[in-house]
Amino acid sequence: MYILKNALRSISRSKGRNVLIGTIALVIAVSACLGLSIRQASDSARESALDSMSVTATISYDRQSMMNGMMGGGKFDRDQFQNMMGGASSLTLDEYKKYAEAESVDDFYYTLTAYLNGNDDFSPVTTDSSDSSNDNSGRFPGFPGNMMGGGMSFSSGDFTIVGYSGDNAMTEFINGVATILDGGQMFEEGTSEYSCVISEELALYNEISVGDVFTLVNPLLETEIYELTVTGIYSSSETNDFSSMMFGGGQDPANKIYMSSNALSLIIDNSEANSTTITDEDTGREQESALSSTLSATYVFDDTDGYYAFEKEVRTLGLDDSYTVSSTDLTAFENSIVPLNTLGTMAGWFLLVILLIGSVILVVLNIFNVRERKYEVGVLTAMGMKKSKVACQFVCEILVVTMVAILLGALIGAVSSVPVTNALLENQISNQSSRGDRFEENFGRPDNIGGGMGGFPSGMPSDLPGNIGGGKDFFGDMFGGAANYVSEVNSAMDLTVVLEMVGIGLVLTLIASAASVLFIMRYDPLKILANRD
Repeated sequence: MYILKNALRSISRSKGRNVLIGTIALVIAVSACLGLSIRQASDSARESALDSMSVTATISYDRQSMMNGMMGGGKFDRDQFQNMMGGASSLTLDEYKKYAEAESVDDFYYTLTAYLNGNDDFSPVTTDSSDSSNDNSGRFPGFPGNMMGGGMSFSSGDFTIVGYSGDNAMTEFINGVATILDGGQMFEEGTSEYSCVISEELALYNEISVGDVFTLVNPLLETEIYELTVTGIYSSSETNDFSSMMFGGGQDPANKIYMSSNALSLIIDNSEANSTTITDEDTGREQESALSSTLSATYVFDDTDGYYAFEKEVRTLGLDDSYTVSSTDLTAFENSIVPLNTLGTMAGWFLLVILLIGSVILVVLNIFNVRERKYEVGVLTAMGMKKSKVACQFVCEILVVTMVAILLGALIGAVSSVPVTNALLENQISNQSSRGDRFEENFGRPDNIGGGMGGFPSGMPSDLPGNIGGGKDFFGDMFGGAANYVSEVNSAMDLTVVLEMVGIGLVLTLIASAASVLFIMRYDPLKILANRD
C-alpha cells in the first residue's frame, strides 16, 4: 500500500512529465482502439453474414486442371484438347443424387435446361439476327449431341425452357425476382404433364392467357413439335436488354419458359428416341437432331462448415479429382468484403507501427525519468527499501498513467470508431471500384463492358459466369468493378476490443518500465549519494 501511495504522490509532484507520458499513451490508445475496432468490425461483419446465409454449392468439371495437365509436357496437342473437351461431361442425375446423400447436405435440387423454337403462332419477344433454325443451333463442334449429364451447351433457339425439380429449385420465385400474376398458378410440383408458366411480356406479345396451348419446335427438326399448356403468367424484375445478345434471343429473361423437370425430361427423351442424322449441305458435317440440354444440380448447407465438410465427403463417395466443388454464394460474399478485409489488414499494420513507435518513445522517456530521479532512488534504497520495491513503485507510476490514458483512449475510440471506420471503408470501396472503371476506360468502354467487338452487352444476365448475383460484370470480378460491397458497419467497439486495449496497456507498461527497472537494479545507493553535486 505504501508503494502505491508513494507512486500516486510522485505522479502529482511531476505533473508535466506525467502529462507528456499520458498524452503519448493516449495517442497510442486512440490509434490502437481504432485499429482494433476496424479489425473487429471486419471479423464481426464476416461472421454475422456467414451465420445468416445459407450456402449453396455445385459440382462441375475442372477444365482448368485438365488444361494444366495437358500443358505439363510443354507442348499443346490440339487434337487431344478437342477430344478431351468433347469428352468432358457433367455428372448424371443419378450421380448428383448420390452425392446429395452426404451428411452435410441440408437440401438438394436441380434444373434442366433446353432450347426450342416457336412457330408462326408463338414468337419470342426478342430474337437474334441469325436464323435460329440453322444447323449450328445448340451445338459447338467437339461437344456431344445431347448435353444432359454431359458438358456445356449454348443455343440460338427462340426460347429457354427451364425444368425445375421442385419448388425449392425456383430461386427466382423464392427470392421475389419473379411472381405469378393473379388468375394463374404454378404448375404442380414434380408433374409430368406439359404444363408451364411464361413471362408477362411473352404472354402479352403473343396474346396468350392462362389455359391456352402453344407449340414449340425442335430447332434442328421442324417436324418435332411439343404442345404446352399455360397454367400461369409471371412478372419478373430481371433485366431483359438482350437485343444484341450473342447467345440468341432465347437468353432473354422474357423468353424463359418454366416447367417441371420431369416433363422436360420426357421431351428430351422423346427427342432422343426420334433423333435423326442431319447433314449440312454446305459443309457435309453430320449431327443428331436430338435436343441438347444442360443439367445443373445445387446442394444447400446450413453453414460454411457444412460446405467444407461436403468437399471431403463427396471424395469419399467417389467423386473424381477431375471435378471440383464450388460455391458462388461464398465467392460473391468474399468479393463483397474485399474492401473491408483490406481495411482490416491496413489497420493491423497501422496498429503494429503505432505500438512499435509508441513503445520506443515511452522507453526513452522513462529512461530520462529514472536518470533525473537517481537521487530519489539512492535515498529510498539507503533508507532500507529494497530495490525491487523501488522498481515496483516506478512500475506503478507508469501503470497508473498508462491505464488512465488507455481508458480515455477507449472512450474516444468507442465514440469515433464507427464513423471513422465507415469513412475509411467508403474510401476503400471507391478505390476498389475505380480500378475496374479505369480498366474499362482503357478498353474505351467507360459506361459498360459490352457494345464492342468481343465484349458483352450491358444486359448480361446475372446467371452467366462473371456476373454472380448481378453484383459484378465480367471484368469487374477480376478488377473490382461495381459490386455489392459491404459498405457500412453498425458496431466496431465491443468487449473484445476493450480487453485487447487493457492488454495493450499492460504490455506498454511492461515495455516502458523494463528499462527503468534495469537502471534501478544496477544503481549503488552509496555511490549515488556520495557523487551528488
